[in-house]
Amino acid sequence: MVLYATAIFLGAFLLFLVQPIIAKQILPWFGGSAAVWATCMVFFQMVLLVGYAYADFVTRRLTPKRQAILHVALLVLSLVVLPITPDVAWKPQGAENPSWRILGLLALTIGLPYFILSTTSPLLQAWFARRFQHAIPYRLFALSNLASLLALLAYPVMIEPWVTTLTQSYAWSVCYALFVVLCAYAAISSARVDVAVATPAAAAETTIDPPPTGLRQVTWLTLAAMASFLLLAFTNHICQNVASLPFLWILPLSLYLATFILCFDHPRWYHRNAFLLLATILLPAMAWYSDSLNLKLVVPMYLAGLFVCCMFCHGELALLKPAPRYLTRYYLMISLGGALGGLLVGIVAPYVLTGYFELAIGLIACALLLLFRTFRMAWWVMLVSAGVVGATAWGAGKAIDHQISNSRVMMRNFYSVLKTRESEEPTPFRSLVHGGIMHGGQLMDPQYRMRPSTYFGESSGYGRMFASLPDSPRKVGIIGLGAGSIIAYARKGDTFRFYEINPQVVDVAKREFTFMQETPSKIEVVLGDGRLSLEREPDQQFDVLAMDAFSGDSIPMHLLTRQAMEIYLRHLKPGGVLAFQATNRFINIAPIVASLAAEFGLSAVLISDLPDSEEGPNYWTASTDQVIVTSNLKLLEAEPIRSAAKPIPLPAGFRVWTDDFNNLLRVLK
Repeated sequence: MVLYATAIFLGAFLLFLVQPIIAKQILPWFGGSAAVWATCMVFFQMVLLVGYAYADFVTRRLTPKRQAILHVALLVLSLVVLPITPDVAWKPQGAENPSWRILGLLALTIGLPYFILSTTSPLLQAWFARRFQHAIPYRLFALSNLASLLALLAYPVMIEPWVTTLTQSYAWSVCYALFVVLCAYAAISSARVDVAVATPAAAAETTIDPPPTGLRQVTWLTLAAMASFLLLAFTNHICQNVASLPFLWILPLSLYLATFILCFDHPRWYHRNAFLLLATILLPAMAWYSDSLNLKLVVPMYLAGLFVCCMFCHGELALLKPAPRYLTRYYLMISLGGALGGLLVGIVAPYVLTGYFELAIGLIACALLLLFRTFRMAWWVMLVSAGVVGATAWGAGKAIDHQISNSRVMMRNFYSVLKTRESEEPTPFRSLVHGGIMHGGQLMDPQYRMRPSTYFGESSGYGRMFASLPDSPRKVGIIGLGAGSIIAYARKGDTFRFYEINPQVVDVAKREFTFMQETPSKIEVVLGDGRLSLEREPDQQFDVLAMDAFSGDSIPMHLLTRQAMEIYLRHLKPGGVLAFQATNRFINIAPIVASLAAEFGLSAVLISDLPDSEEGPNYWTASTDQVIVTSNLKLLEAEPIRSAAKPIPLPAGFRVWTDDFNNLLRVLK
């Protein structure tokens, strides 16, 4: 018993610990997008499916001795890929499909060890059931999920803030080698079971417990897929509007795993009537607020809703579990459902849907599943369930309509959803909406088209910076194109060089806005992640280098680290200026930038701009917070900057962010 429990616990712990370790390492390579985690989750779930299929196949088709020989051979072979450090050759060059590149990178870096770990829980439970005929193995599944949960909770608190990612990889690799030894011993011990003793029990079990029907297996798959779908859809919603960071990935995933633990530990945890009631309340509420950006309200509601919906799905799964003889098929269908849910959100949705519709779709599907599971209950229960479906569909439809309405153009890919909207009064104005936030715009009246607008008004940090620069021709680098609104400050002789990771942004900027066509300056566009592009390029000698690469209110953390700052300064002329867009409703970016400036002996000031009124004479401008960083004190003393600049206080003990360290909790507003 101790052998199997220890092997399962360690395997599950390593299985989920490797997820944030590897995802965090490759996150900067792909623009820091929330879609990176979603794609990683698809890989993890697909490999988990393959592992469960392997466990189902070998336990049904191979003798115990052959099972042990095959599995020990794979265990030894998996040691070849250690340590699990991603090869820099996988860094994108700019034109590749990021989804397939991420999947290929993960397959070669952790594919075989992750596959081995994914087989551990179902395979060892099957061996345990064969060896101890009187024992029930399903509590080992709860133990497996407990270990997974502990790994996830330990990472953001005990590992990420204190241990570099490289050290994390090496430590994980050492622990995995210990797991290989333990699992190999369990495999060899299981092969020594007297098969003749197990056969009569198996025959009796077949008589008492017939194989699960096709409908039951489809129900297993659907319940598992629903929970997985909601998990990823909700995680995407948070990460698109705050930041794509491990602790924001881990929080919903931890709740998801907690429901597995509770539902499979003991029937007392899943009170069916109570959770059905909670689901009938929360599903319509979540649908109604699925288009809201009030994260202080939405996040707690969705965390509660995710927990209730996953308790419903996993509780129903636990009620439908088969006899131990069929547990590998049961786990296979659960894994297939999880992979299907992840595939729909992580791979299909970005390339099929034009907006962030999957959350609304998932809530409707969950309400329909609730109706299906209550179909044979009392008539009034079915009536309430039907009402929940209607209310959820109405709220979800409203949220989808909110995304679509007033959109001239709407498109989506791996990186984000892009929309353009146009208002006619009092002056025609076209805006680019990136995620849920406006990211640049243009007055469409021909006489005003080159007037600074949105986050680049004349009284903004950018406007005051350009007003303070010398009159000589300027070379300006900008990470993030948006609508191209900053080009309003370009003059004849200037060069504005944009670094843009999303090819759809370039297309929309050229088709929907006229900045790039009408400017007298030279415009250059480099496709690819800004930091990686600058890393590869020779020194550009920029007079100004601006960081404006945010999607929604999400911030790409890899642009705010010590290593990124080293790259920026290499491309900056002596006395040049770094400008950071710090406008954000949830994250206080200013101290992050100020700490970086102090690290390199530079001065940093914050310029906040509050236009008179969004309805007034300057309605085309937006409230902004922007940070100017430079060693040029003469520039900071220029009247436009000096009259609005404020020093940036650093909280006590504030650490400089690096590629190996960041602490989002310290800068939440």
